[in-house]
Amino acid sequence: STCVCYIERIGFSIAYTVAADAAGINQSSKGTILSTFYYGYACSQVPGGWAAQKIGGRKVLLLSFVLWSLTCFLVPLDPNRVTILVVARLLVGVAQGFIFPSIHTVLAQWVPPHERSRSVSLTTSGMYLGAAMGMLFLPSLVKLKGPESVFLAEAALGVLWSVLWFKYATDPPRSEHPKAAAAGFGESLLPTEASPRTKMENGGSTVKATKIPWKKILISRPVWAIVVNNFTFHYALYVLMNWLPTYFEQGLQLSLQEMGSSKMMPYLNMFLFSNVGGIVADHLVTKRVMSVTKTRKFLNTVGFIVASIALLALPIFRTSGGAILCSSVALGFLALGRAGFAVNHMDIAPRYAGIVMGVSNTAGTLAGIIGVDMTGRLLEAAKIEYSGLSSPESWRAVFFIPGWLCIFSSFIFLVFSTGERIFD
Repeated sequence: STCVCYIERIGFSIAYTVAADAAGINQSSKGTILSTFYYGYACSQVPGGWAAQKIGGRKVLLLSFVLWSLTCFLVPLDPNRVTILVVARLLVGVAQGFIFPSIHTVLAQWVPPHERSRSVSLTTSGMYLGAAMGMLFLPSLVKLKGPESVFLAEAALGVLWSVLWFKYATDPPRSEHPKAAAAGFGESLLPTEASPRTKMENGGSTVKATKIPWKKILISRPVWAIVVNNFTFHYALYVLMNWLPTYFEQGLQLSLQEMGSSKMMPYLNMFLFSNVGGIVADHLVTKRVMSVTKTRKFLNTVGFIVASIALLALPIFRTSGGAILCSSVALGFLALGRAGFAVNHMDIAPRYAGIVMGVSNTAGTLAGIIGVDMTGRLLEAAKIEYSGLSSPESWRAVFFIPGWLCIFSSFIFLVFSTGERIFD
């Protein structure tokens, strides 16, 4: 699921960049179109968590995939038809906004606490595998069949995944399910369609209503620590994901088609480091080397600080190898940091994991809106000031902003986060 979603996202940035450059679209306008997706994505994060909580993550996940796949299939890629592109990207953003809250709801319902780091890391690492595959194969597809072919390929992948999910996915385990019983949780932990029933004096039963503690969630400092780090993670990720093709093409004067497999290394590194982070986190917790709180803080801090150093160094390197190395280290260690803040949703609020994920992912999506659009404006201004985008000065602000945000966010998480359950 996450792999296919990110093939779609990286695919649009690649296909649209080629089509927009051919049509003479300026950088500021490109940034506006590329950021449109995130407006729709932001609008559906909290509703996505609510829907997954009430309807079930399995159903919501399927519906969201069908909607964005149909949109990709039906809408043509024409940079000059701005209104149609904006509406299409908003629709895809809204549909994909339901995906991650649904996934976190499903994981919280199925996965026992001692396996959460690995399960979240493995599941979300699909994002980076998808981005790596997109960077490797889609430029060649664009060259052979044109930008429009990317949309059709993405729609086909979305439909294929939907069929597999419809055939094999099941609702969350009930209390009698072996894995639920072994982990000591199930219906007693999470409200689902089949909510816990309470016995009445006359021998009957009634469904026990679950009230979502919105106020407590929104004023919780550990929740805000997750929110701040989610914002920074996605600011760095979305800026690099949407603008690395432009950086390689115009900043370093390199052709994506001629870079071979090296251009996929930043995202492949994310895939590897994400899973390493999950394995390390679960080992530290299960072997009692560190408490859950210390484990989350340790991995988050290491990931974000190393990433910040790489981001600050990125515009200094003017070769393909140097740029690939810095972006690989930055994205790899950001993925390692996800074993800190991203898993923390289920530590502090396993019952409301989808809701808290929706809140924090809204912040992450706002980062996409702000970062992607502002980067386009920064580059347009730099293009005028430095007579082009080939100088390192043109790109310094683009990479310095997420670099310093990483340092700030790691400090916030270090001070305010916890691994203890704070929502019943």
